[in-house]
Amino acid sequence: MLEIVQRPLYVKELTEDELVEFLRIANALYRGGYPLISDADYDGIYLKALREKNPNHEYLYTVEPEAGIEGPKVDLPVQMLSTEKGTSKKDIERWLDRIIAAANEIGLNPDRLAIRVTPKLDGFAAYDDGQTLYTRGDGKRGTDITRVFRRGLAVFGNKRGLGSGEIVVDKEYFEKNLSAYFVNTRNFQSTIIKEKELEPYVEDAIKEKAVLFFPFEKIKSWTGTINQLLTNFEDIIQEVWKYVNYDVDGVVLEVTEPMLKQYMGSTAQHHKWQIAYKINQETAQVKVLNVVPQTSRSGRITPVAELEPTKLSGVTISRATAHHYGMVKKMGIGPGALIELIRSGLVIPKIEKVLEKATPQIPQECPSCRSEVLWDSDNLICPNVGHCPAQIKNSIEHFFSTIRNIDGFGDATISILYENGLRDVCSIYKLTESDFRAFGFGEKQSQNFVRELNRSRTEPLEDWRFLAAFGIHRLGIANCEHLLKHARLSDMFALSSNDLVSRKIFALKTADIIVKGLNAIKDEFDCLYRMKFNLESSKLLSELRDAGQLSSISGKQIVFTGTMKHGSREQMEREARLLGAKVSASVSGRTDYLVTGLDVGQRKIDAARAKDIAVITEDEYLSLIGKKG
Repeated sequence: MLEIVQRPLYVKELTEDELVEFLRIANALYRGGYPLISDADYDGIYLKALREKNPNHEYLYTVEPEAGIEGPKVDLPVQMLSTEKGTSKKDIERWLDRIIAAANEIGLNPDRLAIRVTPKLDGFAAYDDGQTLYTRGDGKRGTDITRVFRRGLAVFGNKRGLGSGEIVVDKEYFEKNLSAYFVNTRNFQSTIIKEKELEPYVEDAIKEKAVLFFPFEKIKSWTGTINQLLTNFEDIIQEVWKYVNYDVDGVVLEVTEPMLKQYMGSTAQHHKWQIAYKINQETAQVKVLNVVPQTSRSGRITPVAELEPTKLSGVTISRATAHHYGMVKKMGIGPGALIELIRSGLVIPKIEKVLEKATPQIPQECPSCRSEVLWDSDNLICPNVGHCPAQIKNSIEHFFSTIRNIDGFGDATISILYENGLRDVCSIYKLTESDFRAFGFGEKQSQNFVRELNRSRTEPLEDWRFLAAFGIHRLGIANCEHLLKHARLSDMFALSSNDLVSRKIFALKTADIIVKGLNAIKDEFDCLYRMKFNLESSKLLSELRDAGQLSSISGKQIVFTGTMKHGSREQMEREARLLGAKVSASVSGRTDYLVTGLDVGQRKIDAARAKDIAVITEDEYLSLIGKKG
């Protein structure tokens, strides 16, 4: 799939929530091997538009999470950030100006700085600490995919533990042996890490080392001064681009001086001492065969253009998603329309413009429930809230994907549950193993479903994430977190618009929308709230911080191991979070304290001490936070 990129007029018409929703979808599809838009458009059009609307939006300061990766989430040994991107030499010059300014501020000679330039691998990002291979996840928590090494995946240079890198596949091998099975290399890379049994042709690629994990440290590079880089910029970029026989979607430039890197630091999203540069464009003219409507959880109907299959840079394009029917009508996107695709930097294509307009197909009814549709500005809306199958299924999936501590409840599972009469999340939480088996699931799968449902209720869950999972308009993750710092979750439904405005939490228009949305989900909320989810109170944490009552563990990273006497490990982790600590499941270089209970192996303790991590007993920990053992 790809996206019909709007001209700036249409992008500016999108609301904040619509932009974030689209960015999340584009990111998920890209990571899943079905790219929707190019990296350049993701950053240069959509992220830029969101930044202009709200420069403080939470989405701008997080690493975009991956989607569809199987397995429980674990803390990463180090934070894996995205890379700032530039698309012109001017962008690189501005970045170099910042490098020079920072060097002057700490007394370094800019003329002597070394700039390293490497190919930007377009693979599957991962981190190898020598024992575990992690996906990047959201930059802080990823998934353990060490199974790929047990399957025989090689490491370039044959050395484990070199940190960040990418799983990549040889381009020529892919074209010759794998292109018949996979749309593109990203599809193949995603298959490598899945839990399911691999197909023989995938196993062959691993055996022949056509696919491997490539640590960034081992990538061939060009290194020179700032002056040398600027003088021979185009030649250097073209040379570095060809250093590897894997998919490359740009080059990465970084300063090598450790003192300067430490001084410049990073934003919440990327290192300031590093930037990616992307170039190249290929074009093709493609005919639209049909435009098909799809209904989202919010009731908005999105047009999907089916295209005459066209190969562009080795990728066959057959579908395109237009953002709304207002754009379809204005641009003349219908059967027979001729559009121009552009592929930039050997990455994902986009539709640049409509060369020949056609009569658009505007649906009169919802494709899911056949209700008569309504126009809301440029959007077609299905008004059948609470009864439209697509809206119900997408809302259920939204809940599970937002709480993020449950596996197995994706589109396929939810569709089966819907077909068996399940219409809300609360009903799903009441299911037993025998219920799942009656719906056609296997015994082990049914056991896993019940275990995951129980786990999602007992594992600590932020109250703002729980509230955001209900999908209330204007109550995304950032606004939920903001709201719950001022009010307790249990008091939500007693709040009026005037309360939200007078306490300066939200403006009147937003407050009205939020209160109306809360009232609409009250029954579902009450049902789930009674199930005793292990919710962490943002309000309580905020009050403790304001009162200066957070203990000496505030801001520290703690790992609990062994059997505790003071309470269950889950209870102690929750208490530590309320005192301002960061709790991890495993020891890493960022860990401050390993708190040991009973039955802890000496090997684990020795490993922590080898990393200069303080190992303390449960009683020592209780003393640290001002409690008696």
